[in-house]
Amino acid sequence: MNQSEIDLWHMQRALELARQGQGHVEPNPMVGCVVVRGAEIIGQGWHRRFGDAHAEIEALRLAGPRAAGATMVVTLEPCCHQGKTPPCTQAIIQSGIRRVVVAQRDPFSEVAGDGIDQLKAAGTQVDIGLLENEARRLNAPYLKLVTTGRPWTIAKWAMTLDGKIATRSGESRWISGEASRRVVHTLRGCVDAVIVGSQTARHDDPLLTARPPGPRVPIRIVLDSCAAISSESQLVKTARQTPVLVAASTQASPSDRQRLTNAGCEVFMCNGDTPAARLDSLLAELGRRRMTNVLVEGGAAVLGSFLDAGAIDEVHVFIAPKLIGGRDAPGPVAGTGLTELATALHIADPHVETVTGDIYVHGRR
Repeated sequence: MNQSEIDLWHMQRALELARQGQGHVEPNPMVGCVVVRGAEIIGQGWHRRFGDAHAEIEALRLAGPRAAGATMVVTLEPCCHQGKTPPCTQAIIQSGIRRVVVAQRDPFSEVAGDGIDQLKAAGTQVDIGLLENEARRLNAPYLKLVTTGRPWTIAKWAMTLDGKIATRSGESRWISGEASRRVVHTLRGCVDAVIVGSQTARHDDPLLTARPPGPRVPIRIVLDSCAAISSESQLVKTARQTPVLVAASTQASPSDRQRLTNAGCEVFMCNGDTPAARLDSLLAELGRRRMTNVLVEGGAAVLGSFLDAGAIDEVHVFIAPKLIGGRDAPGPVAGTGLTELATALHIADPHVETVTGDIYVHGRR
């Protein structure tokens, strides 16, 4: 293999390592790193958990003295600031690494090219851009958070083959099968929040937890302008065990806000005179809290409001091979909707698979 092929092979390995941090490292990015001599990997690592050692430090630790004169291949620009851990650039320079191959620059304000500049100033050769698109796809939620201050939004729904999420009487349990629901629980266990509307909270009385638990415990969010969710709902009754946030507005009475607060819920007052403005206020608050991924589970009005706001980044749709019909049976996405097909949200390279009979489609905009 020539040098380009060797670098490519090592970067693919670094990306594989980085993916192992999903759900554990947020709001930090997923990062993988290998230290190599030619085709031989002499040290490797990934960022395993928020607050733990970075991938570069893990890889250098395994490489030991052999790192001197070696090449480091890493999926993201090494950090150059003191955070929860010391700057990686200093450890790289001190190790004697001769060359660093970086997939992409880190747009985080305290790095933003300074890590690369520090390495170059110390005489280290730095090559940038190998498999950059793949690295950007891997860390798209992190990149959105640090560049826009908003979390990555994942829309999920289950529907029949004729596009219904419930019968005309409102019955919706269960449209998808048990295997599909297990996939949803896995999704929940990797996000920072699960969002539903007040109608779903009232009609379905969901628990919205990940079962079995995943690497993250998502806060459960109810979009409820009037803060009218029942004290007898599963969400409110379990609020002291698993966090619940009720996103309310000035329409909520002080007594209802106090009732929910006394039950252990957090009531967040969204700014804005319209549902769209209040949704933007909520997403800005979740970004301030450094939430990286949020899962929107509906219903149709909530999913429609996210679509109208252009706030859907990823979709996970479970299609059951059933027909229920009915003019009054709801579809998955309501809201105002679009007037022209040319402006429709397009899912690039969707993945289509079967999950014990259901059709599972997922992809990103």
